[in-house]
Amino acid sequence: MLINRAGAQPSGKGPADYFTGTVRIDPVIETAEPARVRAATVTFEPGARTAWHTHPLGQTLIVTAGFGWAQREGGPVEEIRPGDIVWFAPGEKHWHGATPTTAMTHIAIQEALDGKAVEWMEQVGEEQYHR
Repeated sequence: MLINRAGAQPSGKGPADYFTGTVRIDPVIETAEPARVRAATVTFEPGARTAWHTHPLGQTLIVTAGFGWAQREGGPVEEIRPGDIVWFAPGEKHWHGATPTTAMTHIAIQEALDGKAVEWMEQVGEEQYHR
């Protein structure tokens, strides 16, 4: 058994290569192989968002606070609110983040395949974000 005490793992800043705007990442689950699950609480300040990305085994988001947007490639921008649970299928290209005026926090859960849980792609441009 391993207990990770609240506050024992430091918060991190979302790297500019993968995020636009101010993003805080708080680790929730970091398992060693053979386990594959990874989870983090991610807080997006207004206007902040991920770059386009995919997950080899899919991703679940549990929105816990605020108001955000999520979009899969080729689909409309969808509103997401506290209590919403969003599932992205394996390999589905997508992004998610806050709206321009409201912060949003979610728990992101994904599994690693051969040690890799995410494939990062291009940033979401202003035109894409504001449509």
